[in-house]
Amino acid sequence: MNALIQQAKQEHYAIPQINVNGLLWIESILEAAEATRSPIIVGTTDKVVEFLGGYHFICTTIKNKIKTMNITIPVIVHLDHGLTVENCKKAVDAGYDSVMYDGSKLSIEENIKQTKAVVEYAHNNKVIVEGEVGAIGGNEDGIVGNVKYADLDDCIRLAQEAKLDTLAPALGSVHGKYQGEPDLGFSEMKAIQEAIDIPLVLHGASGISDEDLLTAIHLGHAKINFNTEINIAWSNQLRQTLNQDKSLFNPQQILKPSKAAMVETIKSIIYKCTSYNRV
Repeated sequence: MNALIQQAKQEHYAIPQINVNGLLWIESILEAAEATRSPIIVGTTDKVVEFLGGYHFICTTIKNKIKTMNITIPVIVHLDHGLTVENCKKAVDAGYDSVMYDGSKLSIEENIKQTKAVVEYAHNNKVIVEGEVGAIGGNEDGIVGNVKYADLDDCIRLAQEAKLDTLAPALGSVHGKYQGEPDLGFSEMKAIQEAIDIPLVLHGASGISDEDLLTAIHLGHAKINFNTEINIAWSNQLRQTLNQDKSLFNPQQILKPSKAAMVETIKSIIYKCTSYNRV
Protein backbone atom coordinates (compact mmCIF):
# COMPACT_ATOMS: atom_id res chain seq x y z
CA MET A 1 0.00 0.00 0.00
CA ASN A 2 2.81 2.42 0.77
CA ALA A 3 3.93 2.58 -2.88
CA LEU A 4 0.32 3.01 -4.06
CA ILE A 5 -0.45 5.83 -1.62
CA GLN A 6 2.83 7.60 -2.41
CA GLN A 7 2.09 7.39 -6.13
CA ALA A 8 -1.38 8.86 -5.55
CA LYS A 9 0.13 11.76 -3.60
CA GLN A 10 2.73 12.48 -6.26
CA GLU A 11 0.25 12.31 -9.14
CA HIS A 12 -2.49 14.27 -7.31
CA TYR A 13 -5.28 11.74 -7.07
CA ALA A 14 -6.71 9.93 -4.07
CA ILE A 15 -7.41 6.25 -3.48
CA PRO A 16 -10.96 5.89 -2.14
CA GLN A 17 -11.58 3.90 1.01
CA ILE A 18 -15.06 2.39 0.98
CA ASN A 19 -16.32 0.93 4.26
CA VAL A 20 -17.82 -2.56 4.42
CA ASN A 21 -21.17 -3.28 6.05
CA GLY A 22 -21.71 -6.79 4.67
CA LEU A 23 -20.91 -9.16 1.81
CA LEU A 24 -22.90 -7.08 -0.67
CA TRP A 25 -20.59 -4.13 0.04
CA ILE A 26 -17.45 -6.20 -0.61
CA GLU A 27 -18.79 -7.38 -3.97
CA SER A 28 -19.94 -3.88 -4.96
CA ILE A 29 -16.61 -2.26 -4.05
CA LEU A 30 -14.58 -4.81 -5.99
CA GLU A 31 -16.88 -4.72 -9.03
CA ALA A 32 -16.81 -0.91 -9.25
CA ALA A 33 -13.03 -0.68 -8.80
CA GLU A 34 -12.35 -3.38 -11.40
CA ALA A 35 -14.67 -1.73 -13.92
CA THR A 36 -12.97 1.66 -13.52
CA ARG A 37 -9.40 0.28 -13.20
CA SER A 38 -8.91 2.04 -9.87
CA PRO A 39 -6.87 0.92 -6.88
CA ILE A 40 -9.23 0.62 -3.92
CA ILE A 41 -9.13 0.43 -0.13
CA VAL A 42 -11.70 -1.84 1.52
CA GLY A 43 -12.23 -0.49 5.04
CA THR A 44 -13.74 -2.09 8.12
CA THR A 45 -14.46 0.20 11.07
CA ASP A 46 -13.26 -1.40 14.31
CA LYS A 47 -16.65 -0.88 15.99
CA VAL A 48 -18.42 -3.12 13.44
CA VAL A 49 -15.75 -5.84 13.16
CA GLU A 50 -17.56 -8.16 15.57
CA PHE A 51 -20.84 -7.66 13.69
CA LEU A 52 -19.07 -8.60 10.44
CA GLY A 53 -17.57 -11.79 11.88
CA GLY A 54 -14.17 -10.80 13.27
CA TYR A 55 -10.81 -9.78 11.79
CA HIS A 56 -9.83 -13.16 10.33
CA PHE A 57 -13.26 -13.83 8.83
CA ILE A 58 -13.46 -10.37 7.22
CA CYS A 59 -9.96 -10.42 5.78
CA THR A 60 -10.27 -13.99 4.48
CA THR A 61 -13.68 -13.24 2.94
CA ILE A 62 -12.38 -10.15 1.11
CA LYS A 63 -9.33 -11.98 -0.20
CA ASN A 64 -11.42 -14.98 -1.29
CA LYS A 65 -13.79 -12.63 -3.12
CA ILE A 66 -10.83 -11.02 -4.90
CA LYS A 67 -9.90 -14.47 -6.22
CA THR A 68 -13.37 -15.71 -7.13
CA MET A 69 -14.28 -12.42 -8.86
CA ASN A 70 -10.97 -12.44 -10.79
CA ILE A 71 -10.10 -8.96 -9.53
CA THR A 72 -6.89 -7.64 -11.11
CA ILE A 73 -6.64 -4.11 -9.63
CA PRO A 74 -4.76 -3.50 -6.34
CA VAL A 75 -7.00 -4.01 -3.29
CA ILE A 76 -5.95 -2.92 0.20
CA VAL A 77 -7.71 -4.25 3.30
CA HIS A 78 -7.70 -1.58 6.00
CA LEU A 79 -8.77 -1.36 9.65
CA ASP A 80 -10.52 1.98 10.17
CA HIS A 81 -10.53 3.69 13.59
CA GLY A 82 -8.71 0.94 15.48
CA LEU A 83 -9.79 1.47 19.08
CA THR A 84 -6.90 -0.19 20.89
CA VAL A 85 -3.32 -1.23 20.24
CA GLU A 86 -4.39 -4.85 20.76
CA ASN A 87 -7.15 -4.60 18.13
CA CYS A 88 -4.69 -3.18 15.61
CA LYS A 89 -2.34 -6.11 16.32
CA LYS A 90 -5.23 -8.55 15.80
CA ALA A 91 -5.92 -6.99 12.39
CA VAL A 92 -2.24 -7.23 11.46
CA ASP A 93 -2.19 -10.90 12.50
CA ALA A 94 -5.36 -11.53 10.46
CA GLY A 95 -3.69 -10.30 7.27
CA TYR A 96 -4.81 -6.68 6.96
CA ASP A 97 -2.57 -4.53 4.74
CA SER A 98 -3.08 -1.32 6.69
CA VAL A 99 -4.36 -0.28 10.12
CA MET A 100 -5.45 3.01 11.65
CA TYR A 101 -4.93 3.63 15.34
CA ASP A 102 -7.32 6.33 16.53
CA GLY A 103 -5.74 8.00 19.54
CA SER A 104 -7.37 11.34 18.80
CA LYS A 105 -9.27 11.43 22.11
CA LEU A 106 -6.01 10.99 24.08
CA SER A 107 -3.43 13.58 25.05
CA ILE A 108 -0.82 14.04 22.34
CA GLU A 109 1.79 12.33 24.53
CA GLU A 110 -0.42 9.27 25.01
CA ASN A 111 -1.49 9.29 21.36
CA ILE A 112 2.19 9.20 20.31
CA LYS A 113 2.98 6.42 22.79
CA GLN A 114 0.12 4.15 21.71
CA THR A 115 0.56 4.87 18.00
CA LYS A 116 4.28 4.07 18.22
CA ALA A 117 3.42 0.65 19.67
CA VAL A 118 1.11 -0.01 16.72
CA VAL A 119 3.69 1.22 14.19
CA GLU A 120 6.46 -0.98 15.60
CA TYR A 121 4.29 -4.11 15.46
CA ALA A 122 2.78 -3.30 12.07
CA HIS A 123 6.03 -2.35 10.35
CA ASN A 124 7.62 -5.59 11.55
CA ASN A 125 4.84 -7.31 9.60
CA LYS A 126 5.05 -5.02 6.53
CA VAL A 127 1.74 -3.35 7.37
CA ILE A 128 1.36 0.43 7.16
CA VAL A 129 -0.20 2.68 9.83
CA GLU A 130 -2.48 5.70 9.79
CA GLY A 131 -2.79 8.01 12.80
CA GLU A 132 -5.21 10.77 13.70
CA VAL A 133 -4.96 14.21 15.32
CA GLY A 134 -7.93 16.38 16.29
CA ALA A 135 -11.54 15.20 16.29
CA ILE A 136 -13.70 14.32 13.29
CA GLY A 137 -17.29 15.14 14.18
CA GLY A 138 -20.56 13.35 13.50
CA ASN A 139 -21.90 9.88 14.21
CA GLU A 140 -21.18 6.82 12.06
CA ASP A 141 -20.49 3.13 12.80
CA GLY A 142 -20.55 3.95 16.50
CA ILE A 143 -17.89 6.68 16.12
CA VAL A 144 -19.30 9.79 17.81
CA GLY A 145 -17.58 13.14 18.28
CA ASN A 146 -17.51 16.89 17.89
CA VAL A 147 -15.26 18.66 15.40
CA LYS A 148 -11.89 19.73 16.80
CA TYR A 149 -9.30 21.02 14.35
CA ALA A 150 -5.93 19.32 14.38
CA ASP A 151 -3.06 21.28 15.91
CA LEU A 152 -0.09 21.70 13.56
CA ASP A 153 2.54 20.97 16.22
CA ASP A 154 0.63 17.84 17.30
CA CYS A 155 0.50 16.66 13.67
CA ILE A 156 4.26 17.11 13.30
CA ARG A 157 4.99 15.32 16.57
CA LEU A 158 2.71 12.34 15.89
CA ALA A 159 3.93 11.88 12.32
CA GLN A 160 7.62 12.16 13.14
CA GLU A 161 7.84 10.54 16.58
CA ALA A 162 5.55 7.62 15.77
CA LYS A 163 6.97 7.25 12.22
CA LEU A 164 3.54 7.22 10.63
CA ASP A 165 2.90 6.26 7.01
CA THR A 166 -0.26 8.37 6.66
CA LEU A 167 -1.94 11.00 8.83
CA ALA A 168 -5.62 11.93 9.23
CA PRO A 169 -5.70 15.51 10.54
CA ALA A 170 -9.23 16.55 11.54
CA LEU A 171 -9.92 19.75 9.60
CA GLY A 172 -13.68 20.22 9.56
CA SER A 173 -15.01 16.99 8.01
CA VAL A 174 -17.58 14.85 9.83
CA HIS A 175 -18.73 11.24 9.84
CA GLY A 176 -22.29 10.64 8.67
CA LYS A 177 -24.60 13.31 7.22
CA TYR A 178 -23.55 16.94 7.26
CA GLN A 179 -25.76 19.50 8.98
CA GLY A 180 -25.35 22.46 6.63
CA GLU A 181 -22.31 22.92 4.39
CA PRO A 182 -18.91 21.36 5.20
CA ASP A 183 -16.29 23.90 6.29
CA LEU A 184 -12.85 22.48 5.55
CA GLY A 185 -9.67 24.14 6.77
CA PHE A 186 -7.67 24.44 3.56
CA SER A 187 -5.07 26.82 4.99
CA GLU A 188 -4.45 24.35 7.80
CA MET A 189 -4.15 21.51 5.26
CA LYS A 190 -1.52 23.48 3.36
CA ALA A 191 0.48 24.17 6.52
CA ILE A 192 0.38 20.52 7.61
CA GLN A 193 1.38 19.24 4.16
CA GLU A 194 4.31 21.65 4.00
CA ALA A 195 5.47 20.65 7.49
CA ILE A 196 5.22 16.85 7.11
CA ASP A 197 5.72 15.29 3.71
CA ILE A 198 3.54 12.20 4.15
CA PRO A 199 0.18 11.41 2.51
CA LEU A 200 -2.85 12.83 4.31
CA VAL A 201 -6.20 11.08 4.82
CA LEU A 202 -9.62 12.73 4.68
CA HIS A 203 -12.37 11.10 6.74
CA GLY A 204 -16.07 11.86 6.37
CA ALA A 205 -15.97 12.75 2.67
CA SER A 206 -19.61 11.87 1.90
CA GLY A 207 -21.32 15.22 1.36
CA ILE A 208 -18.21 17.24 0.49
CA SER A 209 -18.38 18.96 -2.92
CA ASP A 210 -16.31 17.70 -5.84
CA GLU A 211 -14.44 21.01 -5.93
CA ASP A 212 -13.48 20.79 -2.24
CA LEU A 213 -12.40 17.17 -2.68
CA LEU A 214 -10.07 18.12 -5.52
CA THR A 215 -8.64 20.97 -3.44
CA ALA A 216 -7.99 18.55 -0.56
CA ILE A 217 -6.29 16.14 -2.98
CA HIS A 218 -3.98 18.88 -4.27
CA LEU A 219 -3.16 19.74 -0.65
CA GLY A 220 -1.77 16.26 0.00
CA HIS A 221 -4.77 13.98 0.63
CA ALA A 222 -4.02 10.68 -1.11
CA LYS A 223 -6.66 8.59 0.69
CA ILE A 224 -10.29 9.66 1.11
CA ASN A 225 -12.87 7.73 3.13
CA PHE A 226 -16.51 7.19 2.12
CA ASN A 227 -19.36 5.33 3.78
CA THR A 228 -22.57 7.31 4.26
CA GLU A 229 -23.45 8.02 0.63
CA ILE A 230 -23.05 4.34 -0.31
CA ASN A 231 -25.34 3.32 2.54
CA ILE A 232 -27.89 5.95 1.51
CA ALA A 233 -27.87 4.65 -2.08
CA TRP A 234 -28.35 1.09 -0.82
CA SER A 235 -31.18 1.92 1.57
CA ASN A 236 -33.02 4.25 -0.83
CA GLN A 237 -33.03 1.61 -3.57
CA LEU A 238 -34.05 -1.10 -1.10
CA ARG A 239 -37.09 0.95 0.00
CA GLN A 240 -38.01 1.67 -3.60
CA THR A 241 -37.78 -2.01 -4.60
CA LEU A 242 -39.94 -3.17 -1.70
CA ASN A 243 -42.50 -0.40 -2.18
CA GLN A 244 -42.81 -1.08 -5.92
CA ASP A 245 -43.68 -4.75 -5.42
CA LYS A 246 -44.94 -5.67 -1.96
CA SER A 247 -45.18 -9.35 -2.96
CA LEU A 248 -41.39 -9.72 -3.24
CA PHE A 249 -39.70 -12.05 -0.77
CA ASN A 250 -36.81 -13.56 -2.72
CA PRO A 251 -33.58 -12.04 -1.28
CA GLN A 252 -31.76 -12.05 -4.62
CA GLN A 253 -34.55 -10.15 -6.35
CA ILE A 254 -34.75 -7.64 -3.50
CA LEU A 255 -31.01 -7.06 -3.09
CA LYS A 256 -29.86 -7.02 -6.73
CA PRO A 257 -31.08 -3.44 -7.47
CA SER A 258 -29.51 -2.19 -4.21
CA LYS A 259 -26.19 -3.71 -5.16
CA ALA A 260 -26.38 -2.04 -8.58
CA ALA A 261 -27.06 1.31 -6.86
CA MET A 262 -23.99 0.86 -4.67
CA VAL A 263 -21.79 -0.04 -7.63
CA GLU A 264 -22.82 3.13 -9.49
CA THR A 265 -22.29 5.28 -6.39
CA ILE A 266 -18.82 3.82 -5.83
CA LYS A 267 -17.94 4.42 -9.48
CA SER A 268 -18.96 8.08 -9.09
CA ILE A 269 -16.71 8.33 -6.00
CA ILE A 270 -13.78 6.88 -7.97
CA TYR A 271 -14.30 9.50 -10.68
CA LYS A 272 -14.44 12.26 -8.02
CA CYS A 273 -11.12 11.08 -6.61
CA THR A 274 -9.69 10.81 -10.17
CA SER A 275 -8.27 7.37 -9.37
CA TYR A 276 -9.78 5.70 -12.45
CA ASN A 277 -7.52 4.17 -15.12
CA ARG A 278 -4.51 4.30 -12.76
CA VAL A 279 -3.69 0.56 -13.03
